[in-house]
Formats: sequence, C-alpha cells, structure tokens
Amino acid sequence: MPAPATAAPAATPQQAPVLARPRLTATLLMAGSCLPILGAVLIAPVLPKLQDHFAATPGADVLAPMALTVPALSLGLMAPFAGVLVDRLGRHRLLVVATVLYAIVGTAPLWLDSLGAIVASRVLVGVAESAIMTCCTTLIGDYWSGRQRERYLALQAMCASISATAFFAVGGAAGSAGWRAPFWAYAVGLLLAPLMATLLRPTTRPQPASPSPAASLAAAAASAPLLRRLLAPCALTFFGAMVFYTMPVETSYLLDDLGVTAPAAIGLSTAIASAATVAGAITFTRITAHAERLLPAVLATCAAGFAIVAFAGNAPVLVIGAVVNCFAGGLLLPTLITRTLALLSDADRGRGTGLWNAAFFLGEFVCPVALIAVSKATGTLASAIAVLAAATLLLAAALTTLRTRRTPTPLHPDNATA
Repeated sequence: MPAPATAAPAATPQQAPVLARPRLTATLLMAGSCLPILGAVLIAPVLPKLQDHFAATPGADVLAPMALTVPALSLGLMAPFAGVLVDRLGRHRLLVVATVLYAIVGTAPLWLDSLGAIVASRVLVGVAESAIMTCCTTLIGDYWSGRQRERYLALQAMCASISATAFFAVGGAAGSAGWRAPFWAYAVGLLLAPLMATLLRPTTRPQPASPSPAASLAAAAASAPLLRRLLAPCALTFFGAMVFYTMPVETSYLLDDLGVTAPAAIGLSTAIASAATVAGAITFTRITAHAERLLPAVLATCAAGFAIVAFAGNAPVLVIGAVVNCFAGGLLLPTLITRTLALLSDADRGRGTGLWNAAFFLGEFVCPVALIAVSKATGTLASAIAVLAAATLLLAAALTTLRTRRTPTPLHPDNATA
C-alpha cells in the first residue's frame, strides 16, 4: 500500500494499559465485533416471509430487502461521526451505550406493525453498529500493540467469518417460528453491555508524562492531515470490501446459474468457502511480519479465485475458485486494518478507525449493487465476476509498482515491532 504523501511526525504514544483479564477482554471485544455481522445476515433467511407479511404495503418488494441492507449503509455513513465521538467521549462509555441501543432498536421489529417503521429501526441499528465496531477496533488498538495487536485484528476477522455462517444458520432455524423470531437475537446486547461496562476497563491505566511543547506540536501535526493520510488506505479498503464480500454474497446465485438449486448443496458450498476465509485469517497470524509486503500477491490470488469462478463450467470448479478467493480474502481484511492502525496516533485512533469502517462497510453495501450493474452490461453474473477479477489484478500490479517507489513507514515504532 502506498505511503501517505506527507509523513507525519511521530507523536509520543501512551503506555499501554494493564489488563487484569486480557483473554476475557479480548473475548468481549470479539463478541462486540460480531454484533454488526449479526445485523447483516441474521434476517436474510426470513426476508421472503417478511415481504409476504407486508405484501399489501406499497413498495414492499423494495422496502423488505432494505431491511437487510440498510444497516450496512447506515453504518458506513455514520462511522466517521462515531470515530469523532470515540475520541471525544471515550471508548468504554460509548461502547456500552451503543450496545444497549443496539438491543433496543434491534428487537423493535418484534412489536412494530409497519414495514416503514421496521426499516427506520434498521437504520438506527446501523447507527449503533457504527459506534460498536469503531469502539471495539479502537480498543484493540489501545490495549495491544505490534504483532500482538495484529493477531487480535486477525482474530476479529476470523470471528466475523465464523459468526456470519453461524448467524445465517440461527436465522434460518429461528425463522421457522415466524419472521419476527430472529429479531430476539438482538437482545444479546443487553447481556453484553453490563460485562463491557465492568470488565473492559483496565485495572490501571498509567498516565503519560506531561508532554513537552515540542511533543505537543508533533502530536498536533500528526493528527492534522488525518484525511490525507488515510485517503489511499480507505480507497483500497473500499475496493477490498467489495472483493471480500463478493463470494459470500454471490455464491448461491452463481451456483443457481449452473443449475444447482438444492439448499443443502448451496449451504455446503457456502460453508466451505467460509472455512477458507477463516483459514486465511489464521494464516495471517503467522505471517504478520510480511503481510503488507505480500498484499499485491494476496490481491492477485483473489483475482485468480474470481477467474476460476467466472469460467467454471460446473459446481466443483466454482467451489474451488471460491475457496481460493476466500482464503486470500481472509488474509486481505486484517492486512488492511492493521496497515491503517499503524498510521494512527493515540489521539486520532478513533477517528481513523471510524473512517476505515466507513470505507469498508460502504464497500460492502455497494458490492451487490455494482455487480448487478456490471452483470446487466456484460450479460451474466459470471462475466461481472470476470471484470472484477481483471480490476483486482490491475490493482495488484499497481501496488507492486508503487512499492518499488515508496516504502510505508508506521507512525509509531510500537506498531512495527512486537
């Protein structure tokens, strides 16, 4: 990834807080990071029932799918503002409040009888998710540094992949009791919020020494060009999110185009691809020292997977392509976020994380829309995947060229060493 146009002076980092229960802290942050994933996939299996229930509502065929997709759009739009609040109000307080709000608005469809009101509640779910995701990722950056931070960020990506598969199954099982039943799962926020309030605060947080005037000026200079510093990483993240989400979103449609319509076969294929994503995230924890240098190769591997899928003549070949792509995707996601966190100071970590989340979740939202548009232009979804393969390969080549001209430098030494 290219370095920022202007290297910011290093700010004096705070000493890392001492955690009384580091594993429990990590578990709570991983659980919080899974909540936006729950919002994205939980109600997917019951969308047809939801649409049938409100069939008499004008525009139900448009509003019902929005109940699934609008939280991601809301999250993407609100994440930068959540980042500002994180830096101004503090991570813990905002995380607890957002988790409670998540539970309240997430369960609202249990008693709402208007499809418009349900969609509005889903917008608020995305607002709460933007704060939760930004807080959790920022706290990982606060609590850990260097290789340990990178491993926890990879674990975050791995948990997201596993939870997506699990929540889809939960939503389908709960949906057998009616379209409202899956919304009960949002009440888990009421269980997590008290634990977050009491257990995420470190036992001691050493206070940094009063900074010298020179250090204060350095810190101000480091935070001033934040947007410019993150422009390239966020642009890459936006595209990377499209690469990451294409196969999970489109596999069932691609299999259907090949004549595979059995739910069991589609579910098995999706699960295999999801397992490959987890394997990629696990692999990242073992190559963190080389992850950024390998980024062009990771993107090229994603492109290769897309190419196999695009030209697959049968389901087994398509699944092989999906596995190749998703394995590389498991490497791609933690590489993007760790590179971004390495460019942030303590003072602007919340805002920077918010910008990164905005880029990622807007890319997630745009992904199916862009593929539909390209598939209409090219004739088939497989052709659209081939176009995406070419674009991904071109990006990998561009990054390879840029690496020969620039060498990214992390803002803080502790971000580059264990």
